[in-house]
Amino acid sequence: MRIFVAGASGVIGRRLGPLLVAEGHQLTTLSRRAAAPADAGAGPGDAGPDDSGPRGARPGGARPGGARPGEAGPVGGSAGGSVTRVVGDVYDREQLHRLVAVARPEVVMHQLTDLGARDFAANDRIRREGTRNLVDAALAAGVRRVISQSIAWAYEPGSAPADESTPLDLHSADEARRTTVEAVATLEAITAEAPEWVVLRYGMLYGPGTWYAKGGLMANSRLPTGPDITSFLHVDDAAEAATAALTWPSGPVNIVDDNPVPASTWSPIFTKSLNTPPPQPTHPRQAIAPTNTHPGQTFGTTTHPRQTPSTTNTHTHPGQAFGTTTHPGQTLGASTAYARAGWARGAGNARARGLGWSPVHPSFLAFLG
Repeated sequence: MRIFVAGASGVIGRRLGPLLVAEGHQLTTLSRRAAAPADAGAGPGDAGPDDSGPRGARPGGARPGGARPGEAGPVGGSAGGSVTRVVGDVYDREQLHRLVAVARPEVVMHQLTDLGARDFAANDRIRREGTRNLVDAALAAGVRRVISQSIAWAYEPGSAPADESTPLDLHSADEARRTTVEAVATLEAITAEAPEWVVLRYGMLYGPGTWYAKGGLMANSRLPTGPDITSFLHVDDAAEAATAALTWPSGPVNIVDDNPVPASTWSPIFTKSLNTPPPQPTHPRQAIAPTNTHPGQTFGTTTHPRQTPSTTNTHTHPGQAFGTTTHPGQTLGASTAYARAGWARGAGNARARGLGWSPVHPSFLAFLG
């Protein structure tokens, strides 16, 4: 099968490429940089952005196989599969249409993010405009199936893990969260314009190369300790799900592990696995960063000295690390208690399991040991 992968240099894309090639597929992988691993990125790396976003390929920059921006060239393959890397910018509509048309794919895979600088507005933009450009190019080229990356923490508040029928949290009272969820909803609606489509709602990524790895951003950040629940996902299981989605029926699918877990449980085990001190008690009102985040994202923002906790943003990501300071007169002790944020509920994977996928790593806690 001919497959066009946008975001092939991201933390999932680097694993996805070799899986698809091993199954005999012919890949065209879109990257915004001229230099990239010659094997389509099988090895681990940082959990920053993919290489297809707005910062663009270097003008005239060569890459393995001899292609320059807007051009293509083979970089090998195995088991009957092959990889052709192309360099381009997802915001250059004309160039993107040309690259997809030349590739003649049967499937387009959307693994685009833009969070290298933790620029949340940029990531919202790639969900809206990048998705629009990519799906338009796919439809113009006669592509029947589009598979897109989404997130599993955009659901509205509830008391149990969300399934795919749960509405998205489009009416959140928090503006930052609402902006994120609106961008996610736009991505999913555009994806659904394809004759066949699958939206992969990934959980919080962990594993080698992610921000939840030793040396990753979360390892060096103040962690949450409260009741907010996160559904995690090993990055290898994310790539396996994207491969399996080639034959799934249209619709959204939660791709999460089997064990939604509160921060009060996973945070101390995570720090123990890193041989670092246990996390200090935190309160969600300490967090002021917006929630248009990538799985595994951490924040290092500090409140103004005169800002009281009641003025800060309480709608944080379940796995978010807090780098904010409290009001000068405020202290947080071990007995501090507060309610779970309604939307920090986790998600269930029954539909994915019904489609034949199951996580090799069923629990973040078990992975940590």
